[in-house]
Amino acid sequence: MPKRSKKSRTSKRKKSEPTLVKKVDAVPAKPLAPAYDVQEAQDVVFKANEGPQTDFLSSSEREVLYGGAAGGGKSYAMLADPLHGLNNANFSGLLVRHTTEELRELIQKSQELYPRAIPGIKWSERKSQWISPRGGRLWMSYLDKDMDVTRYQGQAFNWIGFDELTQWSSPYAWDYMRSRLRSAYSKELGLYMRATTNPGGAGHQWVKKMFIDPSPYNKSFWATNIETGDTITFPKGHTKEGEPLFKRRFIPASLFDNPYLSEGGDYEAMLLSLPEHQRKQLLDGNWDVNEGAAFPEFNRSIHVIDPFKIPQSWSRFRACDYGYGSHTGVLWLAVSPSDQLIVYRELYCSKVTATDLADMILNAEQEDGTIRYGVLDSSLWHKRGDTGPSLAEQMNMKGCRWRPSDRSKGSRVAGKNELHRRLQVDEFTDEPRLVFMSTCTNTISQIPALPLDKNNSEDVDTKSEDHLYDALRYGIMTRPRSSIWDFNPATQRSGFQASDPTFGY
Repeated sequence: MPKRSKKSRTSKRKKSEPTLVKKVDAVPAKPLAPAYDVQEAQDVVFKANEGPQTDFLSSSEREVLYGGAAGGGKSYAMLADPLHGLNNANFSGLLVRHTTEELRELIQKSQELYPRAIPGIKWSERKSQWISPRGGRLWMSYLDKDMDVTRYQGQAFNWIGFDELTQWSSPYAWDYMRSRLRSAYSKELGLYMRATTNPGGAGHQWVKKMFIDPSPYNKSFWATNIETGDTITFPKGHTKEGEPLFKRRFIPASLFDNPYLSEGGDYEAMLLSLPEHQRKQLLDGNWDVNEGAAFPEFNRSIHVIDPFKIPQSWSRFRACDYGYGSHTGVLWLAVSPSDQLIVYRELYCSKVTATDLADMILNAEQEDGTIRYGVLDSSLWHKRGDTGPSLAEQMNMKGCRWRPSDRSKGSRVAGKNELHRRLQVDEFTDEPRLVFMSTCTNTISQIPALPLDKNNSEDVDTKSEDHLYDALRYGIMTRPRSSIWDFNPATQRSGFQASDPTFGY
């Protein structure tokens, strides 16, 4: 076959060109991506887990609590949160733990994370402080006792973190450190207080009142007074009078929000092996139980009853643990014919003088009829070197009569054992020997939350909120009973009039 000439091939291509070639717009050339090390690109220093950990690191509320169950990534979230400001020369942060021993673990984790997250950052062992190349500072320290807050007088921080907040038995440290939250660069850096914790510990109750009770989980709410439940507002006369001060938020997290711990199943198996109350706290993040609870037998479905009118024939008495600077707890109790004790009223207040308290008590029991006796902390009879009447005598002179409680050696242990016995269900009546009317909200909240003393398992932790417990202990140790020998013939209403009102005949 003869070869086709170049000319003929060209001619044929030109002839068919209209059907084979489509005109397109010119596309600008794209530069090639620079070469990079895949392994280095995948070496992520820290990546927040989707869900609670991300919510915590992006939260804008003034005060945020993160935690609940164990294994939710609390410590790394706390360490990562101040990284947003450390590269700013005006950033000043403080991260505290309860003791120096607990602080060491947090410092060790920060030494693994910070040098990789901020190249050139330096750790000063002498100052216990991280200093970034641009001058941002993060102080890592301890805060064991309330008096330790004086170490921070005059300091100013725009970020403060408390790791394991329930280890502080009272809100004093948290509230005081809020006064250190100030900065001339707050518009640029913000003002934040952050905390992490599990349920349980000496501060379980106040943390629950501050962050858990006021609002549904993961919802912002205006900060409230933990004693009254009222929203905290600007005072009268202020230009913002009546406006709420700032917002809080509780962000719950569970083991299953942290795939690094949950996927293998080993940590979950360990938590499932714990005693019930610990499992509910650490695996379920349940705030209604307390780790190391002194009275685990307390059960709302058994020991809490609906209010009812106490019959006038039932014996009544009251008990009180007094405190001016802390709290005063007063309980009113009635004794049923089956010798069951019913706590039917409570009074819980602070900064009330003894004489004013006497008036409040007498006013509260106007409709009660006869109050057989009152038992009061025996220390209120101490005159402490003065010549005037003691606090107990001041109340007695107002007509609010008391007798001293038993505070002899061993009385605390005996009182705790008696409360255990009272909380048991009686095998003959199928009812507990002690119940609480549902209106006694503070007592119902405090009793199951009381932790054991770490140094003495026979007593409760006296650093916890135990004022109503002490009042209850004083009361149940007075041998209260209801029997024919308690009958007072002087008040009987039948037609029979006893000639001897003492013996009844």
